[in-house]
Amino acid sequence: MASEFVHLHNHSDYSLLDGAQTVQTLVNTIDDLGMDSVALTEHGNMFSVIPYYKAAKKAGIKPIIGCETYVAVGSRFEKKPRADGGWGNNHLVLLAQNYKGYQNLMKLVTFGYLDGFYYRPRVDIDLLKEHNEGIICLSGCLKGEVTEKMLKDDWESAKEAALRFAEIFENRFYLEVQNHGIPDEAQNIQNMKKLAGELNLPLVCTNDAHYAKHEHWEAHDVHICLGTGKDRDDPNRLRYATPEFYFKTQDQMYEMFKDVPNAIENTRKIADSIDIELPMGDYHLPNFPIPEDASDKDPDTYLQKLCETGVQNQYGDIKPELRSRLDHELKVIKKMGFAGYFLITADFVKYAKDNDIPVGPGRGSAAGSLVSYSLGITTIDPMRHNLLFERFLNPDRISMPDIDIDFCIERRGEVIDYIKDQYGEKSVTQIITFGKMKARQVIRDVGRVLGYSFGEIDRLAKLIPTTLNITLEDALKQSPDLREAGEGQYKDVIEYSKVLEGMNRHASTHAAGVVIAPGDLTDFVPLYRSPQGDVTSQYDMKGLETLGLLKLDFLGLRNLTVIDNALKLLKERGENIDIEKIPMDDAKVYKIFAKGLTIGVFQFESSGMREFLKKLKPTVIEDLIAMNALYRPGPMANIP
Repeated sequence: MASEFVHLHNHSDYSLLDGAQTVQTLVNTIDDLGMDSVALTEHGNMFSVIPYYKAAKKAGIKPIIGCETYVAVGSRFEKKPRADGGWGNNHLVLLAQNYKGYQNLMKLVTFGYLDGFYYRPRVDIDLLKEHNEGIICLSGCLKGEVTEKMLKDDWESAKEAALRFAEIFENRFYLEVQNHGIPDEAQNIQNMKKLAGELNLPLVCTNDAHYAKHEHWEAHDVHICLGTGKDRDDPNRLRYATPEFYFKTQDQMYEMFKDVPNAIENTRKIADSIDIELPMGDYHLPNFPIPEDASDKDPDTYLQKLCETGVQNQYGDIKPELRSRLDHELKVIKKMGFAGYFLITADFVKYAKDNDIPVGPGRGSAAGSLVSYSLGITTIDPMRHNLLFERFLNPDRISMPDIDIDFCIERRGEVIDYIKDQYGEKSVTQIITFGKMKARQVIRDVGRVLGYSFGEIDRLAKLIPTTLNITLEDALKQSPDLREAGEGQYKDVIEYSKVLEGMNRHASTHAAGVVIAPGDLTDFVPLYRSPQGDVTSQYDMKGLETLGLLKLDFLGLRNLTVIDNALKLLKERGENIDIEKIPMDDAKVYKIFAKGLTIGVFQFESSGMREFLKKLKPTVIEDLIAMNALYRPGPMANIP
C-alpha cells in the first residue's frame, strides 16, 4: 500500500561528517516506517546514488535520486568574500524525475565541483536554466533563497526568486516548509502559505533527516564536531538547533503540517511522478582505435591476429596444445564481449614498454591467460606454470576482467596521460574512495570530540582486538576490559561510537584506479574535485562496476623504480642485464631468501613473511610461489 507521505529531503553519511546514518540504515528505517519511497539528497554531491539505489530496490522501496545543491549568489565563477560575511550560496533541493533528469543532475553537481567550488560546490542560475529538464525543484530549508529573503522582510526579492525558479522548473517547482521546532521555521510556514497563495505555487513539507532515530541526535552532534574540528563543549561551535532532524512517521508529519494546504499530499504526488531506472548489467567499453592499415576492423578478429603473432613470438610454432588453449580463451572473450578490454590494456602496456617505463610482470588471476601473455600484458608463461584461465575469466560468472598492472611509481602518470590522449580528456578520470570510521578509529574520533585525553582514549582503543575488520559489537563480546570500560567511565564514548561506526569519514583518490568511458564521463557518472585538486568520479569502484564502466588499476610500485635505477647504474659500469631473462635457479638468491634478508623485496619484506622464509628455507621458485600464496589472511592461519 502506498504511503500518504514521502520523505523528500534526507542525508546519509555520504553527506560527509554531517549525515549520521548509513544508506542501509536509511533504507531499513523507511521500511520499518511502512513507507514505499524515499529521496536521498546529499549536500552538493551524488556519492551515495549507486549503493542507495541498489539497497532501496532490494528492499522494494522506490528510490528517488536527488541532491541538496548550493546555488551561487550571482555567477558560480565569482569566488570572493561577501560583504555580509556569508559564503555566497543558497540551498536548493533537486530531484531527478526521469533518466534525463538524472543525467542533468550529474552535469550540475559536476559543474559545482569543477567550476563553482568556493567553500561549497556551487551551481548558478545559468546552469539551472541549461540543465533543468527532468528535474523537480524544492525551494530548500532556511538557507533557501526564497525563505532567506522573506525572513529578512525582503518580500519583493523573495517573490522574484520564486517566480524565477517557477519559470526555470515549469510546473516542477514547490515551496518547501519544515518544522523542527525552530522559530524561524514557524514564521516561514506562514510566509510560504501567503506566498503560495499570491503566486499560485504548490507547497510541500520535508523533515531534512540527518539521522534515523530521535535518540541518535547526540551521536549526530558528535559527528558535526568531527566535521568542523571542534570539541563538543566549545560554546562557539556549529550545532543543530533541535534534536528533530530524524525520520518522522506519517502521523507525526501530518500533525505538524495538517494546516498547510496539500503539503503532505504533494510529497506523494512528487513521488508518483518520478520514473527512473538506472541501466545496470550492460558494459560501456570505449572503442579501441584499430589501426587504419588493419585488414579487418572487427575487434575480435584483430585481437585474434595479435594473439597468434604473440604466441608465435613466444613459443615458435603454434602447437595443437597452444592452439586449443588460445582458441578456447578467445571464444570466451568473444562470447563475453571483452575484446576491446584486452586491446586497450595491451595498447597502454605496449606504450609503457616502448617508452622504457618499467612495467610489472603481471599479478593476480590475469597471469593465467595465454591471451594476456601473448599480448605482452603479462610476462609469466601460463602453460609452463599450469595456470588456470577460468580463475581469470569464467563465462558462468560474467564480470568485467580485472587486470592489475604495476608501473614505475615515478612514471605511472605518463601512462595515464597517454590514456587521456588516446580516449579523450573528458572520458578518463581517477576514481574516488571513501575512508570509513572503523572500530578503533571511531573510538579515537569520538573520544577526542568529547574532550578525553589522547592517552586514555588510546588505551581504550587498544582494548579492541586486532582482528581484521572487527566491529565494536564483536569487540565488546571478546574483550571483558572493553566491556567494563563501556559500562562505566566511557559509556558515552562507546554508545556514540556504536552509532557512528562504519560511516564514511572522508573522500580521497583511489591509489590506482582509473575509469574510461565511451564518451563524455558526465553522461555516465558525476565528477568530484578533491581539496588537493584531483578530479575523480563521484562513484567508487563498486559503483562503476555496477554501471558497467571500464576501470583499470594503474598501480605505482616503487620496487619497479628501484630495479630500473639499479639496472641503469649497472649499465653505467658496463654490465647490461635483461631483467626478464634472469635465471630462476640461482642458489645464492635462495640462500638470501632462506635467511629472511628480503627487506625491499616486493611481498616478501614483512616481519612475519621473513620469519616464515627462515622456516621454509626455499630452494626453488615454486617454494616462493607457495609461500606468497599462503601468506595472506585465511590461508596463513594454517602455516605451522
